[in-house]
Amino acid sequence: MEINFSDFHFLRPFWLLLVPFAALLPILWRRSRDLQRRLRSNIAEHLLPHLLITPQDQQRLRPVHLVCAVLILGAVAAAGPTWEQDRPDFLENRAPLIIAIDLSPSMDANDVPPSRLEAAKHKLHDLIQRRAGARNALIAYAGSAHLVLPPTEDPALLDTFIQALSTDLIAKQGKNVGAVIEQAKHLLAAEKTPGTLLLITDGADTSQLTGLDKQLEDSALQVLILAVGSEDGGILHDASGQPRTDSNGRPVLGSFDQAALKQLASAVDAPLGSLTLNNDDLDWVELHAQQHFQSASDEQRELHWKDAGYWLCWPLLLLAFFSVRKGWSLNWMAGLLLALSIGFQPTSAEANALTDAFFTPDQQGRWAFEHQHFPQAAAHFVDPYWKGIAAYNAADFDLALASFARLETPQAYFYLGNIYVRRFKFDQAIAAYTQALKLQPQFPEATANLALAIALQKDTDSAEQNTPEAKPDEIKMDKAPGKGQSKPVETEQAVSDEVWLQNLSTSPAKFLKQKFSLQDQAGARP
Repeated sequence: MEINFSDFHFLRPFWLLLVPFAALLPILWRRSRDLQRRLRSNIAEHLLPHLLITPQDQQRLRPVHLVCAVLILGAVAAAGPTWEQDRPDFLENRAPLIIAIDLSPSMDANDVPPSRLEAAKHKLHDLIQRRAGARNALIAYAGSAHLVLPPTEDPALLDTFIQALSTDLIAKQGKNVGAVIEQAKHLLAAEKTPGTLLLITDGADTSQLTGLDKQLEDSALQVLILAVGSEDGGILHDASGQPRTDSNGRPVLGSFDQAALKQLASAVDAPLGSLTLNNDDLDWVELHAQQHFQSASDEQRELHWKDAGYWLCWPLLLLAFFSVRKGWSLNWMAGLLLALSIGFQPTSAEANALTDAFFTPDQQGRWAFEHQHFPQAAAHFVDPYWKGIAAYNAADFDLALASFARLETPQAYFYLGNIYVRRFKFDQAIAAYTQALKLQPQFPEATANLALAIALQKDTDSAEQNTPEAKPDEIKMDKAPGKGQSKPVETEQAVSDEVWLQNLSTSPAKFLKQKFSLQDQAGARP
């Protein structure tokens, strides 16, 4: 286990006051057995060595030394040594990623088969599969930038839109990175979460690089640039796959503008990588994204520290084992060792007298929690935070709710929000997440869950308002004698449903092209 000594400290340092007292015990014991010192007041000091016969002690280790060691180790254990922050599994959050892909015509060059754009799309497919469970957004850009999909945890949905991208979707020509940064900043401002912008492109417009560094000032946005293409360039193709030609009928070559990309990387202070045949580029993206997320969010996140004092119980038990020696007055420790081993069985949460005598309820709860016996841990814990954590893991949400309600910390409000969402109480969940963010503004998990709770509430309210009154289709009975047939009649609702189903057949590419065109006409804004 690697210990970061810069973070090493004690949770309950007042217990360390026992250490000097324990260290004095052998000295006090030796002074109490010093006959010469006790008789100096009655017998001349120069006569004492000749009048006393002091047998030589062959045993250097005495019970007092054992008591001294037990007290020192026990004091250190009770003081709660710690060097690692505790992060429950459901608080772990992977770095959000905003993917911006260049759709300018140069991306049709085939120097990276089958084309630069297709190679980038294939690489993105692998990237989002690796990042399953993380939030990813998608932006397409050329002369203008357009949001394709806001941050989502659904890789299948994201991949559907990625595969629909082509260079004919955006009419405006160019490589407007400034517009991409504005879109990305708008997304992060909505989520209040540090994130990474991944630019996938084969070049840059050097005339638009001025001022990009100012756009990124006071922003939690990190930029990565992934270059696509080779220095030799390749033939450009149109949407139908045919080679593009100039006015003289010669193929149009696309150039991989390495110099412009270096200038772009310098302007936005971004690492510059390139597409690879293996997964080195994916590892590079994930490493930079995760490091940025942790460095930006951990500074202000208040987490509980892991109490490592219970590990000292093992050397304490070892001392108890060696205390079973003939002539020593601590022989009862062997029985204690057996009783403790029985008392630590996690079969039930019933109180054990011997265990309770030597371990606090929180220490017993911590042992059960570390061994994933969450119901027993919830029963033992006295600390409301850890009782709530254990109850949450044990799916005992009533107990968790009661425990977290006693606290006024960001983490407690975060868990309260989670519990309310599980119970479809979105108003209370939104209030809890909001309070958590008031106490700790840099709390990405609470920010993400707040947005989710608001979205769920809107969906629920919208469904309740827009749900039509369920009326059965009109039924006309045939009144002819001997006839009992029924005939359904199409209503306006059925016609509307048919039109709606027809609209669903529109391809993502067609939808995006229409959307981008309308946004360009109106002046695309985030």
